[in-house]
Amino acid sequence: MSKVNLAKLTEKLEQGESLDEGEARGAAFSLAAKDSDLKRKRDFLVALTEKGESPMEVSTFASTFRELAIDPGLDEYKDRAIDVCGTGGDKSGSFNISTTTAMILAAAGVPVFKHGNRSITSGCGSADLLERLGVSLQGVDGDHARALEELRFTFFFAPSFHPAFKEIMPVRKALGAEGIRTIFNLLGPLINPGRPAYQLLGVFSLDLVEPVAVALDALGLKRGLVVHTVVNDRQGMDELSCCGLCHVAGFGEFSEVREIWEPEELNLNRCSLSDVQGGDLDRNMELLGDVLAGGVNPGLMDSICLNAGAALWIAEVEPNLSSGVARARSLLSDGTVKEWLGRMQAFFAS
Repeated sequence: MSKVNLAKLTEKLEQGESLDEGEARGAAFSLAAKDSDLKRKRDFLVALTEKGESPMEVSTFASTFRELAIDPGLDEYKDRAIDVCGTGGDKSGSFNISTTTAMILAAAGVPVFKHGNRSITSGCGSADLLERLGVSLQGVDGDHARALEELRFTFFFAPSFHPAFKEIMPVRKALGAEGIRTIFNLLGPLINPGRPAYQLLGVFSLDLVEPVAVALDALGLKRGLVVHTVVNDRQGMDELSCCGLCHVAGFGEFSEVREIWEPEELNLNRCSLSDVQGGDLDRNMELLGDVLAGGVNPGLMDSICLNAGAALWIAEVEPNLSSGVARARSLLSDGTVKEWLGRMQAFFAS
């Protein structure tokens, strides 16, 4: 794929025009190319952010960077596998709900392709927590197939599978220091190298729920949900939570789903933001222990079960959301998830 003229595409974006598919694909390749002209890349990303990414631009960037990713070679699992993650960037300081959800799913027998990185916008990212639990941040040479066979879980450490990202990293860091988000804040959850068929994805802004759902539909996933919780007029969360209204948009087989979920309507406990907040790595480890022992506040427990229940429904393990929530609660209360965690730690320690 030949590179395009980023300067001309930047001018088009600055005029409020969206890129066509060929332009978006060419721009993605240009951003991934070795190029010392970082200012040109910066100007393009800022213009795209200020114009606002269209669903087609998001899906085209995602499909291009999927092509550039290293394939872990797990085709035998991908049609049954799920990823559960958030974009980050919501500034809510929440506990690692998606990582805990992934543990519940694996304990239920659902193959989990967890794709993540160290913390960027929160006190404790998925990689940070999993590494403390003993999980090897496996690169491309990790024994992912054996982990899936024995645990129904593996972790793809994002920097190991996306070498193309290193060419844009200096610009991303500089823009991040200025408080400017880019399309790359969205791409991480969309470019899981294992390409699972199912996904539960939380986004940091309510405005992104619909376009990201449309983008995931274009990428051809079997089914899933894009979610955002509105806590108040100043705060939202990139996951389902019982401390606000959960806005939900489906894709694939769930493409008709456009709903708002209230905790009370789901027979769950409405809670405050502080009930679902975590802290640094030590604090989140403590909270995880409390979750497994059934000793956390009802709002956090219900929020975890809501996410896990939705994921079990997405993965076709449970027929609906309510039965998924009940199954998640049972897996936590009867010690199944705690037993699974012990097996996971033993696996990575061997």
